[in-house]
Amino acid sequence: MEQLEALADPARAIGLRSYHKADRVYLGLTNPQINTLAQDWRQELELADRVALADSLWRTDIFEARLAAAKLLTQARMRPDDSAAWALIASWAPDFDSWGIADHACMASQKRLVADPNRLDEVETWTTSENLWVRRAALVVTLPWTKQNHPKPDESAARARILTWVATYVPDHKWFIQKAIATWLRELSKHDPDATRAFLAEHGPQMKAFAAKEAARQLPKT
Repeated sequence: MEQLEALADPARAIGLRSYHKADRVYLGLTNPQINTLAQDWRQELELADRVALADSLWRTDIFEARLAAAKLLTQARMRPDDSAAWALIASWAPDFDSWGIADHACMASQKRLVADPNRLDEVETWTTSENLWVRRAALVVTLPWTKQNHPKPDESAARARILTWVATYVPDHKWFIQKAIATWLRELSKHDPDATRAFLAEHGPQMKAFAAKEAARQLPKT
């Protein structure tokens, strides 16, 4: 915290608070500043210590500290065992209350899900949460399954499974949910346009117009 606070910019902090609209302390750091600190800490600390530090930073509920906590645990490979890191990251989901912090935590979650897709079982429970940000996170963390051009059978099964989650979100017309649906389908359209067209043919009329348009924006012309 001393390192974070040493870089504080009170004027910028006021702007961040206004922009993110969540009631917490903001220090006013930039993303590159937080990235540099988190990178240094990752290099200095063993995995167990990184998990402990991330836990402590998250518990402060300070904006930049939570971003740093997520960045500490955003990496493709964790040896020898990433179960403690995943458990901590997953435990943060109920705290999500704005997109800024949630998206950083979701980036960390994506890496752990790709490392062990069985964790999709836990993410599926997020889809029925009363917390809008948790429901939205279920789509953000599963974006890696939109990106395979030639998915393996298990990847195709996971993609189909997640699309059933997306379908359950369609009647929810809250802007952030519709935007998450649109983003997931837009990314899928780059790699599986047929699946995207099929989804929009069935569910597009029930989506908000802006979301249906965004979902189809990068579909190849037929």
